[in-house]
Amino acid sequence: MEEAWRSHPSRKILGEQSRELEGKRLVLGVTSSVSLYKSIDVARAIMRMGGETTVVMSREATRLVSPELFEWATGRPVFHTRFHGETGHIYLSETHDAMAIVPATANTIAKLAQGIGDSPVTLTALSMMGHSKPVLVLPTMHRQMYDAPQNKRNLETLRRDGVIIHEPVFEGDRAKFPEPWEVAWHLETLLARGRDMEGLRVLVTAGATREYLDPVRFISNPSTGKMGVSVALEALFRGAETSLVHGPLCGGLATALRRTYGVETTEEMLNAVLAEVGVFRPHIIVLAAAPVDFKPVVYEESKIKSDTPPTISFSLTPKIISEVSRKRPQGSILVAFAAETVESDEELLELALAKREKYNADIIVANNVARKDVGFASDYNEVIIAYGDKHVKIPKMNKRLVARRLLDIALQARRERGLH
Repeated sequence: MEEAWRSHPSRKILGEQSRELEGKRLVLGVTSSVSLYKSIDVARAIMRMGGETTVVMSREATRLVSPELFEWATGRPVFHTRFHGETGHIYLSETHDAMAIVPATANTIAKLAQGIGDSPVTLTALSMMGHSKPVLVLPTMHRQMYDAPQNKRNLETLRRDGVIIHEPVFEGDRAKFPEPWEVAWHLETLLARGRDMEGLRVLVTAGATREYLDPVRFISNPSTGKMGVSVALEALFRGAETSLVHGPLCGGLATALRRTYGVETTEEMLNAVLAEVGVFRPHIIVLAAAPVDFKPVVYEESKIKSDTPPTISFSLTPKIISEVSRKRPQGSILVAFAAETVESDEELLELALAKREKYNADIIVANNVARKDVGFASDYNEVIIAYGDKHVKIPKMNKRLVARRLLDIALQARRERGLH
């Protein structure tokens, strides 16, 4: 069954971006939402991460998009209409690691909640659940249908049964398919790490802050917030409750993150973080933001005239890590970041360890921002992570993968303390 598909041209993209999912196999269930064309991008993204994807379609879905298109996209046969004597749903549940129904209609959600296996998609999902394999569902439909009490009850039934719900994007009267990269990331994390952070609360800061000279000018830094957002998303997809306090972000905020607080100044970030420390009581705190260290002593209420350069005096802004270190919950893991301009890894590590000791952090993540190919304003990072008496260098890779390895270390630090 497998050999004939090994040389399919579409398989050339396997592992093109990373090898995180090498050896992993995902069943992609596709139902008849009009957004189902985005499932093609999800399938291809999973393949670029190294994973294999097998598509199962409902009869109604094949009327909107041909199975041949998914066959081309994945380089694998597509199951659709109904299973025959090969009992494909049993084969898939035994040979694949997880299933995602993206998109899932209200009809499919209702059938799955009630155990009705009258389509290839629900039949396979039930078989996967019976085999204790994870199943993820992305509901997409009109908002009126999403908010119907029957649909809400069905979604809650699925949650109780262990199904993972990836919330849609709510715009106007629609519950829409999120960006395919966000869904693919969730699936990658599910396959690579599972739900190993369930029961934990993670507080993350991200992005730069701004300190204004006048109504239109401010001082800041090149931080885009991508590193902090990556940590927050990775923790969320691993099952943690996640809270994100962020300054202005470049590239926007991922829609999967729902508990978020936007701020501008360093003092505003400090106040928001301390409020969350008190209310949210996080088990892990990751201070990935790059708050500005100085602010103008005088704020001009009107725009400073541009014909004469102003003389500006600065004062220090509050040190967020210092306050958080003193007020964090007992037993929590505090992760600090150190952005330095250095000439060697040895110098970078030395400065990072000094900062970790000064602020009593448990883990320090150091990166050399003198480099232009990683760190600020880049999708990539290269860091040294120091914890306990150990340190590890994470080579240049996408920030979502750096976030994954950072959270691995944070979980290890909890285990070493006897925390679970």
